[in-house]
Amino acid sequence: MATRKKSAPKKTTEDESELSPQEKLIYQALETEMGGVEVYEMALRCVQNDDLRDEWEEYLEQTKRHVQILTDVCKKLEMDPERATPGRDVVRHIGGALVKAMQMAIDDGDEKDAEIVAAECVTLAETKDHANWGLIGSLAKSLTGEERQALSKAHDEVEDQEDEHLYHSGGWARELALDALGLPAELPPPEEEEDVHSAEEAAEAKKKSVKSRSM
Repeated sequence: MATRKKSAPKKTTEDESELSPQEKLIYQALETEMGGVEVYEMALRCVQNDDLRDEWEEYLEQTKRHVQILTDVCKKLEMDPERATPGRDVVRHIGGALVKAMQMAIDDGDEKDAEIVAAECVTLAETKDHANWGLIGSLAKSLTGEERQALSKAHDEVEDQEDEHLYHSGGWARELALDALGLPAELPPPEEEEDVHSAEEAAEAKKKSVKSRSM
């Protein structure tokens, strides 16, 4: 599962020297989303909690949509969405490693441990994904014309979903680990219950959770 057969760029890897930093970002963001589809597909093989399964199924469909959004951005900016670059190779390797880690956890045979590994891998993948979209949003503000329009439209559609993916997944990873340790845990996590969409909201939800457990 670590080697992508269908969604990988079809062309031989090319030198990135002709690409602008902006183009490198867009290509890597597209590759991150493509890898994210595989990460969620594998994570769903690990999941045990029904609420988490529902959430990851939703996130998988959203991630597939994000792949299409960035593919469309590439076409609007006259970039080849199938162009292979060293930067994309690195991103694909990292995504493949996350998929492989989950497969290893499945092979070890402990379903609960595999679920925790999956939550951790999803959080790692979404950390990179979230950072990409933050950069795309900042980049869009610095541009003009068609480039600004294309990137701003994509960012506006995806931003809230990416916030939810990262902060909710991090909450699930934490609470599943606490539960495995035999410690008080909130499942679904407070980030899910309070529909957190920012780092500040996530920190506050976590603080409330810690306080409630200590009482």
